[in-house]
Amino acid sequence: MNEPGSGQAVQSIQSRCCIVGGGPAGLMLGFLLARAGVPVLVLEKHRDFLRDFRGDTIHPSTLELMHELGLLEDFLKLPHQEARQLGGQIGDTLLTLADFSHLPTQCKFIALMPQWNFLNFIAERAQRLPAFSLITQAEATSLIRDGERIAGVRAQTPLGPLEIRCDLLVAADGRQSIIRKQAGLEVMELGAPMDVLWMRLSRHGDDPEQTLGRIDAGRIMVMLNRGDYWQCAFVIRKGGYQEIREQGLPAFREEISSLVPYLRNRVDELGDWDSIKLLTVAVDRLRHWQLPGLLCIGDCAHAMSPIGGVGVNLAIQDAVAAANLLAEPLLDGAPSFDALRAVQERREWPTRMMQRVQILVQNKVISRVLASQARPTPPWLLRLFGRSPLLQRLPARLVGLGFRPEHVRSPRAR
Repeated sequence: MNEPGSGQAVQSIQSRCCIVGGGPAGLMLGFLLARAGVPVLVLEKHRDFLRDFRGDTIHPSTLELMHELGLLEDFLKLPHQEARQLGGQIGDTLLTLADFSHLPTQCKFIALMPQWNFLNFIAERAQRLPAFSLITQAEATSLIRDGERIAGVRAQTPLGPLEIRCDLLVAADGRQSIIRKQAGLEVMELGAPMDVLWMRLSRHGDDPEQTLGRIDAGRIMVMLNRGDYWQCAFVIRKGGYQEIREQGLPAFREEISSLVPYLRNRVDELGDWDSIKLLTVAVDRLRHWQLPGLLCIGDCAHAMSPIGGVGVNLAIQDAVAAANLLAEPLLDGAPSFDALRAVQERREWPTRMMQRVQILVQNKVISRVLASQARPTPPWLLRLFGRSPLLQRLPARLVGLGFRPEHVRSPRAR
């Protein structure tokens, strides 16, 4: 069979479930479905997972899932750092804002780990299961329709075009999803006043241990401790990147040095603009996450702000909920539209609540800081949090667990 206009033979594959996107949501769902005995194929457009500048925070909710799956001990053998508190420096005032030590979980910390290590770990465990398949360098190009039902997807690979027909197609290919565009699903844009410049700077032995956010006159930077280097997120106003580039790299280095003085002796590590990546921030969600034969999860269903670093973990929660609700129907054939809609009904409320919190922080904190050149002082509420270990448990629970943490309920194949 030939794809129209391609001149190449099309390889055809049949699978019970096909997942487009080998990120946290796609791989976790693929692993859980295969664990239940559902034949599942994951398509990943890149050769491997070795890409920097992605969400690198593995929150207690995800670590709890790893415990439930019996994978936690091996997972924590991977190189990582453990953030048991989150702090911030506002002007000259240093505050502890979240303390994870009281969470009702096995791990009372955030694990800071390059996302490729997490993805490689899940993929390796999934590939031990006979029902799981992964094809890399397979980029989805178009949907296959059977009347009103989505019946599969076409992809391009180095070996030629590929056609996968399936009982369920899951779009987990992120906020720029080709699947959700072709499906014509309505996207509700919620807005974001900022973008992020993402970079790394070496970390010295006398640097502080704590993961910190720094806020000063018109500037915000978050620093994640990655052991021998800092992963830095420098927050800029939406659309302001070109202006920063026009001011020149020396001026940008000076901005960082004045905000975090102990980095002054290493900002020259930013040798050119190629070492600084622009991350365009978007906050949105689909009005409907499904069509007959199609389900969207993760960033494809709801793009999150980087506030709190919750995007990866929310995507994984989607995957767990989807597996809990769909594994048994998939074992019997194509899940009903109502079964797909049940995933959105389960996950939409915690998504909406988390986005409301993020938008509140964007509007009340980030927008005001970026628009002002006055040196900020902590508002009374943050000062109260900084002084009260009891209050610090609240943001820890919100960031660490979210509004509706999921637990593994999908069956395990015998």
